[in-house]
Amino acid sequence: MSLFQLAEVRELLRDSPLDFGAPVEQVRAVFHEMIGTHPLARDVHFADLSLGGVPAIEVHVDTSAETAAAQSGTSSLLYFHGGAYAAGSARDSVGLVADIVRRCGASAYTVDYRLAPEHPYPAATDDAIAAYRGLLESGVPASSIAVVGESAGAGLAMAMLLRIKQSGLPMPAATVVLSPWCDLSLSGDSMAGKAAVDPALTADALRTRAESYLAGADPRSPFAGPLHADLRGLPPLLIQSGSFEILLDDAVRLAARAAADDVAVSLEVCPGAPHVFQGFAEILDEAGEALDRVATFLRNHLMAAEKARTGPKVSPRRCRTTMSGPVTSAMGR
Repeated sequence: MSLFQLAEVRELLRDSPLDFGAPVEQVRAVFHEMIGTHPLARDVHFADLSLGGVPAIEVHVDTSAETAAAQSGTSSLLYFHGGAYAAGSARDSVGLVADIVRRCGASAYTVDYRLAPEHPYPAATDDAIAAYRGLLESGVPASSIAVVGESAGAGLAMAMLLRIKQSGLPMPAATVVLSPWCDLSLSGDSMAGKAAVDPALTADALRTRAESYLAGADPRSPFAGPLHADLRGLPPLLIQSGSFEILLDDAVRLAARAAADDVAVSLEVCPGAPHVFQGFAEILDEAGEALDRVATFLRNHLMAAEKARTGPKVSPRRCRTTMSGPVTSAMGR
């Protein structure tokens, strides 16, 4: 059944009219039709707001009190949608964001960063760091924030972390990137090696979108192509990719670079899965299982960061016991 599901998803993508190399108006219309018009579940609620002057959407999912207590509570996800820096929107991403939120119990903010060619690099990175600052200024501590991105939004998430490091701001607790596009020079071997099996992307189309976004900037500069940056000091990172995508080497090389730079990193590659396969959780078992692992990763690191920030919670009775004889005698010695 799983192999049949994977084949079905690949066929859906292969038959779709989406071509990222087409004129940008066409790309946006088709991308929205494919991603943004899917009905949302009844338990999903969202509202427009602004983070640091950048438009965003806050996403909540109804959960029982028991479920909420077992999950990450007041944690917040800062989400960056895909679309090759030219298409997509916060609204288009609500369905996938809700699938993550439902599993980890956090609220989420999906960011409407500016798109190329109207707003080329570094507009998107400016918006990303502004949104993060806005979330901090709203009173959410960095230890309660995790960053998630898909495709170009995954590259943008990594670029934002580098901007955070440059600015001396506190780092979020964790990062998850799904099918990251983080090398706009398109130098990965999988650009050619996986071309025959990728049902969604082509190197020519990505080259068109990269040139439009960069507008002459160096694709290997750290904030444009974070694969080529020094990643030291970044928070724990989970990378998920499918093996049937030309961006596979972006994920593999990002994991290797993070490991070399002493970042705690996990890489998961789903055999036979296409680009951002997690968006097909309703019909693909592997997608739901991948999102379950995303939620576990986020919960674990958010809880660990919160404990590090607030310290262990000790009951008053335990505290009184600890402050009696043993502590006094230890001080006496």
